[in-house]
Amino acid sequence: MLSLTKIHSIEYLKSSLLNECDFLTHAFCTRLGGVSEDEYASLNISFKEGDLESMVLQNWNRLAMAFAIPMENFLTLNQVHGDDIFVIKPFGEYFPSDGSLNYDAIVTSRDNLAICIKTADCVPVFFVDRMKKIIAVVHAGWKSTALEITTKVIRLLQKKYDSSPRDILAAIGPAIGKCCLELDATSANTFFNQEDHEAFLFSGSRPNKWMLDLAECNRRQILNCGIPEANIDVSDLCTSCRQDLFFSHRGSGGITGRQVNFMIIKGDAPCRVLTVGSEDPRMQ
Repeated sequence: MLSLTKIHSIEYLKSSLLNECDFLTHAFCTRLGGVSEDEYASLNISFKEGDLESMVLQNWNRLAMAFAIPMENFLTLNQVHGDDIFVIKPFGEYFPSDGSLNYDAIVTSRDNLAICIKTADCVPVFFVDRMKKIIAVVHAGWKSTALEITTKVIRLLQKKYDSSPRDILAAIGPAIGKCCLELDATSANTFFNQEDHEAFLFSGSRPNKWMLDLAECNRRQILNCGIPEANIDVSDLCTSCRQDLFFSHRGSGGITGRQVNFMIIKGDAPCRVLTVGSEDPRMQ
């Protein structure tokens, strides 16, 4: 079960399943609690959508202070709607020398690093191996979901870390619902080869249009990897229908902000203080 809660000004959802992991902090943030205005009101965390940089920096600072995580400890991706996975080693340098982070998922066992997914309709998926303390975040838009990125992350956990399905917990955050996600026939065709596609792909009300239940598609991918149904939390909130709570790219017509979804493995309290300055290269 995902429930809405608040810390300082930040309103976010948390999973009851993941909440049982005392080594973990996680949040599916809403758009509420920031300083941005108009289409970007209020907790927009993206520098790329047209919002004022000063506002976005203040939003990151509010988020960092609320969760007591140094701003420089948040890691975001470029998110290119593919299926590449960024694996971060537990120690040492990890940031690419060329500065590019063209991935749609992160896997790590490193502590004190908040791995983030930005969304405005796409599905944020969190995985936790509760025994080995490994976490993963996934940006599953319809293109990445068609590429079965969620399945690929689970298979990586099993192959690289020998994770057992019974030890993996999954939480699927707020995303655009089947009520609002319409695809053309060409796009819909990319899902027909997936198992149980009739459970998440439906004929639309208009000719040659299909409605996609993006959250259910990812849930089915998780189930088909052997993860027990009891290990999966799913939000029933549609980002397009609930623009009072969330940014929605489709619902807004394309001009909107991005909310952040993150997980972090707790470590020793960091000694660095929070600072606000020029944009950190990791915050794309």
